[in-house]
Amino acid sequence: MARTASLMLQGTGSHVGKSLLVAGLCRAYRNRGLNVRPFKSQNMSNNAAVTESGAEIGRAQALQARAAGVTPSTDMNPVLLKPESETGAQVIVQGKVSGHADARAYHALKPRLMPAVLESFERLSAQADIVLVEGAGSSAEVNLRHGDIANMGFALAAQVPVLLVGDIERGGVIASLIGTVHLLETEERALIKGCVINKFRGDPSLFDDAIPVIEHGIGAPCLGIVPYFAAAGLLPAEDAVSLDSAGTSLATDIERPIHIAVPRLPRIANFDDLDPLRAEPDVNLVIVEPGRALPGDADLVLLPGSKSTRADLAELRTQGWDIDIQAHLRRGGSLLGLCGGYQMLGHRIADPDGVEGAAGSSKGLGVLDVETVLTGDKRLEAVSGRELASGEDVHGYEMHMGATEGPDTARPMLELAHGKEGACSADGKVSGSYVHGLFAADGFRHAFLSRLATRGRSPLVWESSIDETLDGLARHLEDALDLDRILEIARAA
Repeated sequence: MARTASLMLQGTGSHVGKSLLVAGLCRAYRNRGLNVRPFKSQNMSNNAAVTESGAEIGRAQALQARAAGVTPSTDMNPVLLKPESETGAQVIVQGKVSGHADARAYHALKPRLMPAVLESFERLSAQADIVLVEGAGSSAEVNLRHGDIANMGFALAAQVPVLLVGDIERGGVIASLIGTVHLLETEERALIKGCVINKFRGDPSLFDDAIPVIEHGIGAPCLGIVPYFAAAGLLPAEDAVSLDSAGTSLATDIERPIHIAVPRLPRIANFDDLDPLRAEPDVNLVIVEPGRALPGDADLVLLPGSKSTRADLAELRTQGWDIDIQAHLRRGGSLLGLCGGYQMLGHRIADPDGVEGAAGSSKGLGVLDVETVLTGDKRLEAVSGRELASGEDVHGYEMHMGATEGPDTARPMLELAHGKEGACSADGKVSGSYVHGLFAADGFRHAFLSRLATRGRSPLVWESSIDETLDGLARHLEDALDLDRILEIARAA
């Protein structure tokens, strides 16, 4: 049986644009009529997606699957790490929670995960004309090389050729590319078949003299220089580092902005909930960093999802944001909590079995008459229904541990196929829901924002805008990269 074409994009570091490049290549090769599958053996992110089978994968791989025109599956991201603290994470293997591990314990666990990684890769390969693989972090993290399943360890095990991606925007791209290759072992260097310079701004001809230096230093050709793709901000991001530059609206020419404030919690999760709001032309969404007060002119304070709800609630109080929220409500502002943010709105969050850490209970904000009990059973389900206040259709997914009950659930926010969901205060100013992805529904988003301020219907059609951006990205890469040669490399190895 002939080997399926495959190619792995590894980086000189984190956030060099690997996820975006894989998404763009998925769409570009799909547009050429190829059956494409994305793959990332190990991802670390609290921005996750739910598959149709009720399992978890990284949000970036769900986007890449969309770019490829296929349904997301757990085989596209067999190992997902969801950070719960500075040193520990929940470990998800082929879509299901496998356990929890600190950094040292996970380092010892990695070799035992390689069989599952290769099993998933082989299943994907059997379905595809080409598999596009994304690495994680840097190829040259030699201190983590033993048992590696994310970069060269996987590439060697699966015998997948590698393109090395360098980010010129952060500076030092020549040294980072050459230095990375020189830190690799001989057998690893042999897999490097080329490099890509990403996020270039300005006149690329000014970089002409650098190309032969790089090619000589890495022993492989440069297959293109990719100009900075400004529309990338419209696409769901892989992890919370993207929020560093997400402090304002993505739109321009704002005439009458609606102000939305989102406190940046340490373990913020599924923050792509915010993306459709940021893209609205009359919305000014601000990510409030620690050390700053929530703005007094906000129309809405939105508490996002959290991977460690009780710990993030404690940090919210440390920052004084609980006091800001009470003042916001006294001024007549609105408050919405999603998933972990919803749990924070109640009187109490109890964790009797230590699901999130030490067993115990935390006092909530007390602005909804509900209480939450965390349990070990994780709800993972794609859902659809309608918002009761507007009657508008909604769709999204639930991804949470625990159940929330209390008098205010008698005023649910949503009606889903499995019943009523969420809660609202008597005056309608405070609401909460476990459903992620609500604001992707154009009708609901308009109805919700219209309750904050009188507005006309914006032209934004969110789901279409994602596909239009992916198509634009594919054209961008067609212009910048030698896609024919890249395909030859994928087929030849």
